[in-house]
Amino acid sequence: MQGTVDGFSYGLFTPVAAFLMACLGGALGLRCTMRSLRDGGPFKRGWLALGAASIGSGIWTMHFIAMMGFTVAQAPIGYDLDVTFASLVVAVVMVGIGLVIVAYRGATPLALITGGTITGLGIATMHYLGMAGMRLQGRIDYDTSTVALSVVIAVVAATSALWAAVSVQGFLPSLGASLVMGIAVSGMHYAGMAAVSVHLHGDAPAAPGGEPATSLLAPMLIGPVMFLLLAGVVVMFDPLLVTGEPGGGTRRAARGSLPGVRALPREYSYGEPANWSAARPPRRRERSRHR
Repeated sequence: MQGTVDGFSYGLFTPVAAFLMACLGGALGLRCTMRSLRDGGPFKRGWLALGAASIGSGIWTMHFIAMMGFTVAQAPIGYDLDVTFASLVVAVVMVGIGLVIVAYRGATPLALITGGTITGLGIATMHYLGMAGMRLQGRIDYDTSTVALSVVIAVVAATSALWAAVSVQGFLPSLGASLVMGIAVSGMHYAGMAAVSVHLHGDAPAAPGGEPATSLLAPMLIGPVMFLLLAGVVVMFDPLLVTGEPGGGTRRAARGSLPGVRALPREYSYGEPANWSAARPPRRRERSRHR
């Protein structure tokens, strides 16, 4: 028996909310990755870990917010908690491997392609492992070509995100990159869901279905959402993460970009005059002649 699948039980609410969480996780992860590239000290690994956790949590949260609107009309849906949270761990670990490759190997084409491929496969693995944690009175089948398309979207999105992390400077350009990443990750999810077909067991007793699994998924999302909010607070307290420039607004203020601040001449921008020999004090012999 073919099950009737509906992926938008709440209308546009779940797709929009899922997209915003993907953008939030992507924005935080990209800024933390950029910060790790500029920090060669002991905090480099910490920034990479925070970036990987942010991107992984954002993708995982996006997936299950979207799944809150997924229903099968003839069967109730449940989730295996172990498999569901294992998909979160896989997402964070594989995204972390991709970020480490770029951070330590440099922004070379080979590093970007390798890191992007691993990260993209991590996103796709998280998606399909999360789907494997779904429990219903039937079997979930996938269209192979559509699944392959979703994996390609994930790899391209991840590679583009890593490129943006090492190339995009400033707050507004990085915000645009996070929006592109949110669109790509959401597109990967719904492409994967378009490959789904549900075949119900013919000998299973009839069960009321069609109710979204909100009561099961909503409590699981509290932890990752709170983590993303805390990561956002950490980012906002680091000027380099927000502006993408060392010192935040200090450099711009010194150059006269703020009202009421007089710009220094260019020859004094490094703390010494342009003609250093002319600014030296006269020697003792020269002083004695003037006397």
